[in-house]
Amino acid sequence: MKTPPYLSKGSRIAIVSPAGYINPDFVASAESYLKSIGYEVEISAHCLGRHNQMAGTDEERLADLQQALDNPEIDAILCSRGGYGVNHIIDKLNMSKFKKHPKWILGFSDITNLHILASQNGVKSMHCQMAKAIHNNPNAECISDIFKILQGEKISYTAEPNELNRKGTAKGTLIGGNMSIIYSLQGTDFAIDCDDKILFIEDLNEYLYHLDRMLINLKMSGKLAKLRGLVVGTFSDMKDNASPFGRTAYEIVKAHTDEYSYPVGFGFPIGHIDDNRPLVEGGTYKLEITDTICTLKMA
Repeated sequence: MKTPPYLSKGSRIAIVSPAGYINPDFVASAESYLKSIGYEVEISAHCLGRHNQMAGTDEERLADLQQALDNPEIDAILCSRGGYGVNHIIDKLNMSKFKKHPKWILGFSDITNLHILASQNGVKSMHCQMAKAIHNNPNAECISDIFKILQGEKISYTAEPNELNRKGTAKGTLIGGNMSIIYSLQGTDFAIDCDDKILFIEDLNEYLYHLDRMLINLKMSGKLAKLRGLVVGTFSDMKDNASPFGRTAYEIVKAHTDEYSYPVGFGFPIGHIDDNRPLVEGGTYKLEITDTICTLKMA
């Protein structure tokens, strides 16, 4: 995996909206923050646009993202938000210039589409907070960690021991993101490659039986069998039916991974939460799960 060049003072970051439309105040806050810590900022032409629930038409969002991917003067692309819409354009992106001159793609949730695409093209990217989080709390550690990593620093995270954890140690390439997006790409040219990887997953506002269905899909397609490890982030605001499903989100994950032997760690600070910590997709990590230690460390 290629590591895009690390950033320094004066590096140029483009803010692009490839999915849902964004509150202009959030973009203004992100721009102000990035400039305050020494970066130059470019706002894409349709960053603040709106077409139904998306930030412009497919053609407009595609043009903005393609321009940022191709522009040699852009060092990183901060996606303004997730929401929905990247799957409308993922198959139309030309990654040839990006592969020759890679740059950091930053974001999470629907941006999982782009992380998987970057990985398929042999380039690392970063699963991390976006404009709204910068607007809400620019001083948060999960924000400062983004720019520490972008400048070459190695970051590690810990989680509280969980009774559902499976102990063990694993080292390998980290890949993953939003479960619904991973599931939606199954059976396409953009299906996630999990073989010999440490997979991380998170989701928001899904029915418990939907999560069960998604995990069955990953299991039947062999995605869970060849993992080196599994990192389980948050499953926020999950929903149940009038007739209860009978398991929590974490219990569903455990049930579908019980037959394997790799380490599984629950409750890491990853997902649709205020403290969503950045992870380098395609980076090498060490996962260690014991009775007292649950760490994910950049190797």
